Amino acid sequence: MNKIAILTSGGDAPGMNPAIRAVARTAIFYNIEVVGVRYGFKGLIEKDFFDMKRSSVADIIQKGGTVLFSARCEEFRTREGREKAYQNMREEGIDALVVIGGDGSLHGVQKINQESEISAVGIPATIDNDLSCTDYTIGVDTAMNTILDAINKIRDTATSHERTFVIECMGRDSGYLALMTGLAGGAEFILVPEIDFTPQEVTNRIVQGFNKGKLHSLILIAEGVKAPFVDLTGYNGSPGLAMGDLIREKTGMETRVTILGHLQRGGSPTAIDRIIASRMGAKAVDLLIEGHRDIMINYKDNSIGSCKIADAIVEKQQIDMDIYNLSSILSM
Repeated sequence: MNKIAILTSGGDAPGMNPAIRAVARTAIFYNIEVVGVRYGFKGLIEKDFFDMKRSSVADIIQKGGTVLFSARCEEFRTREGREKAYQNMREEGIDALVVIGGDGSLHGVQKINQESEISAVGIPATIDNDLSCTDYTIGVDTAMNTILDAINKIRDTATSHERTFVIECMGRDSGYLALMTGLAGGAEFILVPEIDFTPQEVTNRIVQGFNKGKLHSLILIAEGVKAPFVDLTGYNGSPGLAMGDLIREKTGMETRVTILGHLQRGGSPTAIDRIIASRMGAKAVDLLIEGHRDIMINYKDNSIGSCKIADAIVEKQQIDMDIYNLSSILSM
């Protein structure tokens, strides 16, 4: 193997830069040339390549986002577009490709392996932590700490004014972020897409809490929650805003809504994200050298390994009901 390319795709996640750094420097250690690809799969089609040296990844381990940039690419979804990408990589002499991203990015990795001779592997990087076959995806720890910091600050205001606050966090169709930060932040109620709930359950918990002398109530809701009992018209599909209206209507309590939005995707990666990203990046190069392809690097039981791409994208990671039940007990 003479040349490895690296790209980041999909939504950015804190820790992508440490992963890029690890791939580049591990490959260079083994005397393999490294090519950076700007703007994800779009960069493959447009041949937006540049040579990477050790100095190319200096001082990026602490930075959020991705120095390789990221972009959606509809053209790569077509066979014609992918053939352009394969031809560009052949002309550049690229033997292997490391793709850092989430579910959609891994589907791209699968296509490359199925349709070309180029060996491609994926490194899971998404704050949603919604991929199967891995306990952990790069970026989720930083996102959780960002949400937790917001919860802590909102709690101060909630207590001062004795109000109910609804906090909406990201996670796409997964409730992992909401569940874990809700437990860590002591939320009174955690609403996730995977678990059904009724408006009465939520409002009863709020009223019971105030009757017991609680000074505030924090409701953490995942952006993927679909609540058919709430009319989301006019709210851009936001379950947080709809839930705030519902609570005000049913309880008469003053309620505020905070939608955390994209601030959850930014920021300097935590130590855990940097460590796991570095280990995953190095492992990707090691496995490519050994001749592996069509795999995703994973993290299971504190060990870095790999699994087939097909297994990683076949289903979503499931909610841990023990943690959900514990959060309910502790918030009483």
